[in-house]
Amino acid sequence: MNDTARGVLELARPGNCVAAGLLTATGAFVAGVGGATLPAAIATVTTVFAVAAGNAINDYFDRDIDAINRPDRPIPRGAVSARGGLAVSISWFAVAVALALALLPLALAIAGVNLAALVTYTTIFKGTPGLGNALVSYLVGSTFLFGGAAVGAVEGVVVLALLAGLSTFAREVIKDVEDVAGDREEGLRTLPVAVGEDRALWVAVAALVVAVVASPVPYLVGTFGAVYLVVVAVADAVMLYACYESFTDPTAAQQRFKYGTLLAALAFVVGRAALLW
Repeated sequence: MNDTARGVLELARPGNCVAAGLLTATGAFVAGVGGATLPAAIATVTTVFAVAAGNAINDYFDRDIDAINRPDRPIPRGAVSARGGLAVSISWFAVAVALALALLPLALAIAGVNLAALVTYTTIFKGTPGLGNALVSYLVGSTFLFGGAAVGAVEGVVVLALLAGLSTFAREVIKDVEDVAGDREEGLRTLPVAVGEDRALWVAVAALVVAVVASPVPYLVGTFGAVYLVVVAVADAVMLYACYESFTDPTAAQQRFKYGTLLAALAFVVGRAALLW
């Protein structure tokens, strides 16, 4: 694979795309509707292309900041031109839109809102203290809503979307602390730039604590079996430790947070499976 092809692949950030697709698939599975495998699959693939497009457009608009914070990314290092990155993003957005047209109206509406949010995040909200983090948190939480809507049962995943959104907000704030030097250089007023790094991290801790306290709710309302409590407790512990670690090493902390998020998604799957099987 030459450097240009590798750069295009890196623009998508395949790990993030797969993770988001799995969250959509999890939302469809937790919704518990039988005979809806094809809509769930279409929604999952739609999410993968939408996230890839969003990551590419983010790299296009962030190319100057990334030259400071992430010089190894495809556009700053010259593997992909800025115009080429924009063209790749547009093509991936087009695929996502085409796939979304095959889904139920509510799922299509969620897809439309999310595609608009992906673009406005980078162009408008990213440098606004807290609002950019909140928008990303909505986008992550909405993957569960999208999966549920695709199979016609969004009500069963609303709580999961809220839990995912709160934990994502915490991780996004930690990520902003990691990137604070480049963001300050470019004049972006992210939360750590606006209120200071330690205060921003305490906001992240508060958001995560709310999510941890609320995490037993899906079991209490009967959505998940008891095994969910065991797995989600591990996920909660990993994310709480990541918050603690963020005060000394935000880079390691936000990576650890990803593992906690995936464990939480696993908790949703095994918790629902325990009731269905």
